[in-house]
Amino acid sequence: MSDISPKAEIAPGAKIGKNCKIFPFAYIEDDVVIGDNCIIFPFVSICSGTRMGNGNKVHQGTVISALPQDFEFRGEKTECIIGDNNIFRENVVVNRATHKGGQTVIGNDNVLMEGAHISHDTKVGNRCVFGYGTKIAGDCEIEDGVIFSSSVIENAKTRVGKGSMIQAGTTFSHDVPPYIICTNQRSYGGVNNHVARMHGVDEKTLSHIANAYRLVFHGKTSTFDAVNQIEEQVPDGPFIRHIIEFLRATQKGIISKEEL
Repeated sequence: MSDISPKAEIAPGAKIGKNCKIFPFAYIEDDVVIGDNCIIFPFVSICSGTRMGNGNKVHQGTVISALPQDFEFRGEKTECIIGDNNIFRENVVVNRATHKGGQTVIGNDNVLMEGAHISHDTKVGNRCVFGYGTKIAGDCEIEDGVIFSSSVIENAKTRVGKGSMIQAGTTFSHDVPPYIICTNQRSYGGVNNHVARMHGVDEKTLSHIANAYRLVFHGKTSTFDAVNQIEEQVPDGPFIRHIIEFLRATQKGIISKEEL
C-alpha cells in the first residue's frame, strides 16, 4: 500500500503503484501511470501522458511530461516514458512529445541534477548523468552511459554516443561519437578511457578505439572516407562496429578536431 499525503492533489484517473511515497503538495494529473516504490517529493508536477516505471525519485519543483515547448504542438495526445530507478533532482523539466503517438523516453538508472531539461521527443538511454543546468533540445538521441557536465546545451536533432563525456559549458550542434570526450571548444578531446572501461572495454580494444578516432579526427579525409579506413585498418569487434554504425548514421555531422 502506498503512503499518499492527503495534501497531495491526485486526479482520479491517475494510477499509483505499490509502496510509493507521495508528499504533500505533489500534483498528479489524469492519464498518469506511476510504478511501484517511487518517491514523489513536495511541489512536483506529474502531468498527463506520464508512464513511469519503478523505483524513481522525483525531487521538489520537478515537472514530468510538461507540454512541449514546440511551436508545432497542437495539443495532441503524446507520452513521456520513464524507466526504472531514475533520480530527478530539484527543478528538472521533462517535456512530452509533440505529435500524436510520439514519445519522449528516459531509460533506467539515470541521474538528472538540479535544473536539467529534457525536451520533446528526445530519447535517453540508461545510466546517463545530466549535470546542473544542462539543457537537451528536442529530437535528440542519447545512448547509454553518457556524462554531461554542468551547463551543457545540446542543440536539436543531435546524437551522443555511448560512454561519451561532454565537458562543462559546452554548446554543440553536431553528433558526439561513442567513447570520447567532447571539450568545451566543441572538439575531440580523446577517448573517454575511464567510462569505456566501465562499459567492459579492455585495454586492447581501447587501443583499437583510439586508432579509429585518429583516422576520424586527425586524418585529412572526410568522415565517410575515415569510416572506410577504420574498416580496412582497425581490427573488427563489437565496439568498433558500433562506432562505424554511429558515424555512418550521422545527419548533422560530427564534432571537429579543431575549435569551431
